[in-house]
Amino acid sequence: MSGPVVVGVDGSRSSLAVVEVAAQQAERLGVGLELMQVVGWPSGGARSGGASWDAAGTGALAEAERRALSAAPGVRISREVLVGEPGNLLAAESHRASLTVVGSNGTRGHSALRDNSLAGCLTARASGPLLVVRGRPDPAGPVLLAVHGTSTLREAAEFAFAEASLRAADLVALHLRHAVATRPYGGSGTAGPEDDEDFALAETLSELRERYPDVTLRCRRPQGRSRRVLVEAGGDSQLLVVGVRGRSRFGGGLLGPVGRTALREADCPVVLVPC
Repeated sequence: MSGPVVVGVDGSRSSLAVVEVAAQQAERLGVGLELMQVVGWPSGGARSGGASWDAAGTGALAEAERRALSAAPGVRISREVLVGEPGNLLAAESHRASLTVVGSNGTRGHSALRDNSLAGCLTARASGPLLVVRGRPDPAGPVLLAVHGTSTLREAAEFAFAEASLRAADLVALHLRHAVATRPYGGSGTAGPEDDEDFALAETLSELRERYPDVTLRCRRPQGRSRRVLVEAGGDSQLLVVGVRGRSRFGGGLLGPVGRTALREADCPVVLVPC
């Protein structure tokens, strides 16, 4: 991924905290950081959708740039003010971005995914990986990969391995279905009957372990309800990666139960990866 990390700026304290996370992520990836502020239509102005309007928002962007540089001194920063609707414009920018970063409203429950929230809008419209900053991540914790079906595995697993490598963190692959045992793939232990999903998981993870030999991989097949297991595991993690199955008619991913649980209840940042 060579495109910039794109983050929305609105001048609020919570927005500045999101900018810091985005700046650190851009520095890890070795790409630029694009600070993007979207403002309403100027009185009597032409509605051209993507036209820049340099007269607005410069103060908020200047403060965001200061915060970004304090969090990641080496990051390359560009700034832009656009006129229009934030969800539409950020979704358009996601086509060329390595990562799009937004904040949540900081609460748990259904309000965290309101259709009129920026995060809620972009879960349906973003074309690339979307990082939703939320919770209280454990900086010493692992990167957590939610495994929930083969169609959401490959791209999400690759993203999770890359992140674990960049962060010098362990990677935990959490297989979200009722299981009778916990065992490492490719390691020792008593295994039950393998099905197609197990084979696909083992093959994908084995290949990625060869590509990322610096990453320590642990696989968990926990018992219990997937929702509870995911929320508990996220509380000890620094990042949760979830694959988003399929494509919607708007061009984005279709958010399933695992993705909804992650964005409503996870106590760490969540990355949605279209698969």
